[in-house]
Amino acid sequence: MAVVFLLYVIAEFAAIWAVGSAVGVLGTIALLLVGAFVGSWLARREGGKAMRAFVSTAQSGRNPEKELTDGMLIALGGVLIMIPGFVSDVVGLLLMLPPSRAVARRLWLRRAEKRAVRYANRARGPVMVVDSEIVEPEPRPSEKPHPVIEGRIIEG
Repeated sequence: MAVVFLLYVIAEFAAIWAVGSAVGVLGTIALLLVGAFVGSWLARREGGKAMRAFVSTAQSGRNPEKELTDGMLIALGGVLIMIPGFVSDVVGLLLMLPPSRAVARRLWLRRAEKRAVRYANRARGPVMVVDSEIVEPEPRPSEKPHPVIEGRIIEG
């Protein structure tokens, strides 16, 4: 993680240096300020849309997974836009725009699903699903059996 942060800082300095060389110091400062103002306006607008979609979906009784994830990604994009720098502004802007946010949402949900399965397997031990039935290995004599958690398997 420290390497990623170091690469981010180097990329930010390089971007600011390049823009500063092209438009000057005052132009660079102006672009950073304009980016922060436009980003905060966009975050407020998209956040409001996400909140209305969340409330509508929750009131209809459907699972608001998509809307909740969109709200989280919009908040992350807003934070990134408020951090001074061009790289963070571009990533934050990409999280604000619906087409690129949909890609980020799919990646995020896929990662969360894998982590949830990994955590469940670590907490309960290995579990195998065969034809929608949970098949657990026989417990060792020194262990007590894990409780079976009932639920649906959602594919999509």
